[in-house]
Amino acid sequence: MAEAAEVLFYHLERAPLERVLPSLLERTLERGWRAVVQSGSAERLEALDLALWTYSDASFLPHGTARDGDPSRQPIYLTTSNETPNGAGVRFLVDGAEMTGFNEFVRIVCIFDGQDSEATARARTQWKEARAAGCAVTYWRQSENGRWEKQG
Repeated sequence: MAEAAEVLFYHLERAPLERVLPSLLERTLERGWRAVVQSGSAERLEALDLALWTYSDASFLPHGTARDGDPSRQPIYLTTSNETPNGAGVRFLVDGAEMTGFNEFVRIVCIFDGQDSEATARARTQWKEARAAGCAVTYWRQSENGRWEKQG
């Protein structure tokens, strides 16, 4: 049986997802990992697709969606389902996407909007589910200067 994933919760308070996600994905690729970004809606997925192409003038994040074809070649694959066609070791859950299992990934990253009470409640439920599944779970918050700090 595979080991349960490490699950990280990122509580957005000072910066929007479109600014936070690219840096987390950059670090994922630097480690040699592939990623899947699962969004809770197709509209939000389209916005993230555009944001990942345009977030920086100096770089871009290689990624694609089902419409781009050959998902197995995408280092970062964007989806609204629980598919993992690129063999990713890291799954990012954003905008209400739900965890479906903990054994397929090295790491699961749940990013939630702290200003949205429904998103916060969902994150609390996911935290409990991850702990019950035996996952190592950590919680990250942005400090006043914008750096991520481990809170628990």
